Amino acid sequence: MRVRVVMFVLTIFLFAVQDLPAEESRVLMVTQSMGYRHGSVTRNEKSLAPAEIAMIQLGKKSGKFRVDCTQDAASDFTTENLQNYDIVVFYTTGALPIAQPDLDYFLNTWLKTKGNGVLGFHSATDTFKEYEPFWDMIGGSFNGHPWGSGTTVTISIHEPEHPLMKPFGEEFVIRDEIYQYRHWQPEKVRVLMSLNMEKCEPSKPYHVPVAWVKSYGQGRMYYTNLGHNNETWTNEAFLKSIAAGVDWIRSDVEGASAPNPQLSAAQDKLASGSASE
Repeated sequence: MRVRVVMFVLTIFLFAVQDLPAEESRVLMVTQSMGYRHGSVTRNEKSLAPAEIAMIQLGKKSGKFRVDCTQDAASDFTTENLQNYDIVVFYTTGALPIAQPDLDYFLNTWLKTKGNGVLGFHSATDTFKEYEPFWDMIGGSFNGHPWGSGTTVTISIHEPEHPLMKPFGEEFVIRDEIYQYRHWQPEKVRVLMSLNMEKCEPSKPYHVPVAWVKSYGQGRMYYTNLGHNNETWTNEAFLKSIAAGVDWIRSDVEGASAPNPQLSAAQDKLASGSASE
């Protein structure tokens, strides 16, 4: 009889544990600009920037993460302060004023820890672009934007069932600024979306990835080029993809991150056949 009671209590306990809400993730969103300052991360005297507001609201809506914003990396991006966070967001430019020991700790220890991760938006690839450990982590570095902020582009989704890509379908059109990259290493990332050169103007004879993921030690990194225009931060599919990115870093959902360099090679071939120059 005692065994049955113990088993009953244990079963009730296990069901109760399963119903407990997941622990809230802490997000440090860095929006400091040491180069060009984008409108999406420009604060006025009375409020945070549009991208910051969008991330804070998204975290509250999801109930899974809480966002602290900083434009003072020297004070807030430290080894000690990183202990308080699970995810770091970069919407930044230039060589940020981060002490070298803190940057080394971030790249070599913090980010390689299971459950930790990076979300990189737009100009994250225009950050530390002469510092190889950073551009190697983020996946590439800014090398111009032939598709300016007023350009409407068509973007192809390579894995529509990937949890980070489901909000977009198989293809979508958006008005936003799109980068091309140097230090691009397709053998180290999994590309999830790219410009469709058959439907873009200008059409270039090479692959232009728009978003990718990678594993970094036991940590995870999701970069998306999107986010230059303020309007992008009200785009429902974009915001759902960000929320899915947080879920993915938390391991609430699973999505492949193994590199797919064969996709980049195939996209290069397609682009070379459809380019207008």
